[in-house]
Amino acid sequence: MITLRHHLLTIVAVFLALAAGIVLGGGPLSDVGPTVATAGTEDAPAPAADQAQADYTAAFVDSLAAPVVAGRLADSSVAVVTLPGADEQLVTALATQVGAAGGTISGRYTVGNDLVDPGQKSLVDTLGSQLLTQQAEGSVAPEASTYDRIGQLLGLAVSTKEAGGEDATGKTRAIADAISGAGLLTLPEKAGRRAPLVLLVLGTDADDEGSDAILAGLAQGLAAQATGVVVAGTTADGTGQLGRLRGDPASAAVASVDGIDTKAGQVATVFTLGRSLTTPGGAFGASGADGPVPLG
Repeated sequence: MITLRHHLLTIVAVFLALAAGIVLGGGPLSDVGPTVATAGTEDAPAPAADQAQADYTAAFVDSLAAPVVAGRLADSSVAVVTLPGADEQLVTALATQVGAAGGTISGRYTVGNDLVDPGQKSLVDTLGSQLLTQQAEGSVAPEASTYDRIGQLLGLAVSTKEAGGEDATGKTRAIADAISGAGLLTLPEKAGRRAPLVLLVLGTDADDEGSDAILAGLAQGLAAQATGVVVAGTTADGTGQLGRLRGDPASAAVASVDGIDTKAGQVATVFTLGRSLTTPGGAFGASGADGPVPLG
């Protein structure tokens, strides 16, 4: 049965998609520009009008965001893992939206440059092998590749498949401390319970095959340990690193959102996190193949 709530969510999704399109120049109005321009410059909107339109769109989405996301992540926790170069303002904005949705951030984990540097693969491989033998035997697939394995180990340290979260154990703390001690990860001052959801925020796009394989391995490894993983990036990432990840078979295990540099994209990220509690995968956002935002 189609409920009133479903109708409301559909309408909101349309507004969010429209808002993202107007702000980014890729929405329904993007096709109007060239026609107007050819009709004569006197009919073209003035820069002040463009700014007023953009300001109104931003204010409109801001007004919708709070009531739309409220309760989406009630009683759920999210571990935030950021890659080198992640925009701090966007990470803060995403954390704010998680809080507005009733969720909590269990901890912020910052991946170090060496973990994603193809030139440091030997270090990552050696550490992963040692931790598998000493702390994670039976919890991490022995046949996992270097970055899938370190992703699984990181997943053990920060996440769980328990819906309500789970306390850290001696082994999971030892894994986190070892990865941090090797300079591959910065831990939060005070980590909470391991979370069922992981939000992996992209950073600088190295734009090379080695870095793409590392990202795919990390995402796949995290997904093996968490209930749900969402990989989030900017609008530019949708045709860059995130777009390339979506073409990798490893992406089937994780959900993805591009456009987090807009309020619409941040709201879509919350919807996607909520969906990931029960349904893995899906590509959403400004250029997501499954639509701007998941509904239901």
